[in-house]
Amino acid sequence: MYRYDEYDQKLVDERVAQFRDQTRRFLAGQLGEDEFRALRLRNGLYIQRFAPMLRIAIPYGLLSAAQMRMLAHIARKYDKGYGHFTTRQNIQFNWPKLPEVPDLLADLATVQMHAIQTSGNCIRNITADHLAGVANDELVDPRPYCELTRQWSSFHPEFNWLPRKFKFAFSASLNDRAATRVHDIGVHLVKNDAGELGYTIYVGGGLGRMPMLGHKIREFLPEVDLFSYLEAILRIYNLQGRRDNIHRARIKVLVKALGPEKFIELVEAEWAQIKDSYLKLLPQDIERMKGRFDVPAYVDETAADDGSYTAKLAADSKFAAWAKRNLRAHVRPGYAAVFVSLKANGVAPGDVTDAQMDALADLAEQYSFSELRATHDQNLVLADVARKDMYALWQRLSELGLATPNIGLLTDLICCPGLDFCSLANAGSIGVAQDIFDRFEDFDYQHDIGEIKLKMSGCMNGCGHHTVGHIGILGVDKSGEEWYQVTLGGSAENDAALGDRTGPSFSRADIAPAIEKIIQVYLEQRDGAEESFLHTYRRVGMGPFKARLYAKVSAETEVAA
Repeated sequence: MYRYDEYDQKLVDERVAQFRDQTRRFLAGQLGEDEFRALRLRNGLYIQRFAPMLRIAIPYGLLSAAQMRMLAHIARKYDKGYGHFTTRQNIQFNWPKLPEVPDLLADLATVQMHAIQTSGNCIRNITADHLAGVANDELVDPRPYCELTRQWSSFHPEFNWLPRKFKFAFSASLNDRAATRVHDIGVHLVKNDAGELGYTIYVGGGLGRMPMLGHKIREFLPEVDLFSYLEAILRIYNLQGRRDNIHRARIKVLVKALGPEKFIELVEAEWAQIKDSYLKLLPQDIERMKGRFDVPAYVDETAADDGSYTAKLAADSKFAAWAKRNLRAHVRPGYAAVFVSLKANGVAPGDVTDAQMDALADLAEQYSFSELRATHDQNLVLADVARKDMYALWQRLSELGLATPNIGLLTDLICCPGLDFCSLANAGSIGVAQDIFDRFEDFDYQHDIGEIKLKMSGCMNGCGHHTVGHIGILGVDKSGEEWYQVTLGGSAENDAALGDRTGPSFSRADIAPAIEKIIQVYLEQRDGAEESFLHTYRRVGMGPFKARLYAKVSAETEVAA
């Protein structure tokens, strides 16, 4: 867990004081709405359908137990008793009162947290693999590089008023769990043939109304050149990115308009002018940053795994089902990473109550070195749990309603707040998620279906990443009614792809049955139980799915003819 130094703390304390004065002046009528809008957005404060919404930064998804307790306190004191974890590893509170937001931010600052640059036309929260540091397929721990990038980008004077928001993601593993190809810049830590550490750089990814996958613009960038190269990319975007149309103001549009080859040419020319400057990332900088992260006091395999875990797997089938779905291999023998599912029946995906947050803080202290992680899929992770503690942890998570054995399954779906909260949404998401959960509540059936990523957004902004879902659902408005488009075949992982639209949209009443039909076709078409939905779709194509989805429409058309 990264620990603030005196500069970090001073920065967030001073920002709280600034925003307190700005809010006071706005409420006194001394600042206009437009003036205050730019200021509040830089502090994560939106105006939603019913109340302000505050988005709190969780850099690269890391949370301490003390920070989680503070989030519980905020949920109780300033909100309605819960928070919502997002696909950007942040947390949002939907009901704060504007006059109280400065006090809320002051409370956050006491535990090294803030809401700086979680909105506005600036560099947003830096994200990373939620298994960073513990994954057994990892080359190096990317989090020190994430933190260095966060510090470089915070309040950067040249990039504090970009054409539009800008997002980074880091990965250092064989398997991309950070969705790097759908970010403005994706950074992969790699080694070249000489064994030297560096980066592969992707630029121009993004979702929303014009989804695109990032282009590889550099195969290998030396480790020392990270910031100079990132700065060159952002300079080109800042100079040439469109500011006349909010929907075309992203770097992905610029890369497409110029073409990847021309964009690379411009970046390389800009980089040549600055690569030997003060922006060099020196070895001592990296070592200093690594030293700011606490290293867990792991015990040896014998002490971490006394044999009770294996015995409990054999004795308790419910525990075994949870362990199969919600545990992941750990780089340290005797340990595992535990996924805490925030996808229980009857709960909006990503939501967690104040009582659950307090309890999770206790569990993190007891079982996982006082640390938690937020994931891109709106779940949480206790990353360093000894196998001997697994059964007791599972029992406690079950009592809290946080042990749904569905990680990677159909009901582990991503879902934005939709029309229930968001002023931009065209349709509801949470109710559709519940309808799908009700149809597939049998976990044996979900296990038979296997891994599948269903992602849903309530509008074209794509906060639910629907475009890269194996199954994607997009809410649209038709004459004041909620309808839903469906896409198939998307992925945000190593085999990144944008989903294909099935055809006409479905009504609110028909969207959950449509998902059921898609699953039926998959089960009929797959080549054995081991073939995934994505592989089946890519093998057989859209035809069988489209035929089933629109069979009734086709039959009615024939009768009418």
